[in-house]
Amino acid sequence: MAYLIAGLVIFLGVHSVRIFADGWRTQTLARMGEGAYKGIYSLLSIAGFALIIYGFGLARETPVVLWTPPVGLRHAASLLTLIAFVFLTAAYVPRNGIKARFHHPMVLGVKFWSLAHLLANGQLPQVLLFGSFLVWAVLDFIASRRRDRAAGTHYAAGTLTMTVITLVAGCLAWMAFALHLHGWLIGVRPFG
Repeated sequence: MAYLIAGLVIFLGVHSVRIFADGWRTQTLARMGEGAYKGIYSLLSIAGFALIIYGFGLARETPVVLWTPPVGLRHAASLLTLIAFVFLTAAYVPRNGIKARFHHPMVLGVKFWSLAHLLANGQLPQVLLFGSFLVWAVLDFIASRRRDRAAGTHYAAGTLTMTVITLVAGCLAWMAFALHLHGWLIGVRPFG
C-alpha cells in the first residue's frame, strides 16, 4: 500500500500545484523556463504514475474488503464511464458544445471515471485510488473555474457537427475500452 500512496502523493501533488500554489508555479516557471519546468513536471508525473500502477498491483494481491457493492451499481458505473469518455474526448475535439459549456471536460471526465469506479469497487486499494482522484478532480475543477473567472476567459462556441463528432468518438472509445482494452490492460472485464 505504501507504493500506491507514494505514487498518489507524487502524481496528484504535481497535478495540484495550480490548485494550491499557482503563484509559486508562475514564479518557478519564470525562474526555470518552460522547458525545464515541464521536464521536471513530466518526470515526476511519470514516476508517480509508475508507482501508482506498481503499488495498486501489489495492493490488489492482498485485498481488504470495505463493502460489497450491489450489482446494480455496476450498471451505474458503466453509464458513468460512458459519460467520462465523452468528456475526455471533448477535451481534444475543437469547437464542441460540451467544452463550450463545461470549459474543463477532462477534469469532469476524471470525476465521472473515479466516481464510477468507487461505486463498483469496495476494496481498500480501489477506494484509495479512485477516491483520491475524485477529491483531486473536484478541487481542480473548482480552482480552474475560479482562474477562468479571474482571467475573464471565454471559450469558443461549439458547433453541432463537432459536438456530434465528440459524442460518437467518445462512445466508440468507451466501447473499445469497456469491451476489449479494460480486460487486456487491467485484467477485469466489465461485461464478462
